Amino acid sequence: MRAEKQYLIDEVSGHLKKSDYVILTNFIRLTVAETAELRKRLAPEKAEFHVVKNSSFRVAARAMGLPDLGKSLTGQTAVVVGGKNPAGVAKTLKKFIEEKQKLEVKVGVMDKKLMSATDLSKLADLPSFEALRSMFLGLLTMQGAAFVRVLDAKIKKEQPAAPAA
Repeated sequence: MRAEKQYLIDEVSGHLKKSDYVILTNFIRLTVAETAELRKRLAPEKAEFHVVKNSSFRVAARAMGLPDLGKSLTGQTAVVVGGKNPAGVAKTLKKFIEEKQKLEVKVGVMDKKLMSATDLSKLADLPSFEALRSMFLGLLTMQGAAFVRVLDAKIKKEQPAAPAA
C-alpha cells in the first residue's frame, strides 16, 4: 500500500479511536463558513467533524470491527466523533440540520451497533443526562416524602385524644 493511502487510513483510524460512536454525514451543500460553525457548535461536546475519503474510512472501519457501512459510503462523507455524550452530539447535529437544511445524517454506529438516521433523531430527542438524573432524584424524593407522610398519619392516628379541660 502506498504511504499516502496508509497515512489517510491511519488518520481515519485515529478519529475512530476517539469515541465509541461515529456519525456519518453527507456534507455536499455545506459552505466552509457553515462547516466552521458546525465545528464550533460541536466543540462544547468535545466532538469533532472530519471530512474523510470513503475508501479510507471503509478500511479503517473494517480494522476497528465496525459493522459494514458499504451502502452509506457513497458521495461526500464526513464523520462526527469524540466526546462522551453521543445524545448531546446528536442534539447539536439535529438542531444544526433543522436550521441550515444542508447537512444530512447517513447512518451512525454506537457501541459497534448500526443506527439509522431516524434512530439518531430519536436519541437527540431524549432529555440530557442531567435532566434524567434530576427526574430520577425527584422520583426518589417524592416516594420518600410519601412514605414519611404515611408513617406520620399512622402515629397521629394512634395517639390518644387530649383530655378536655
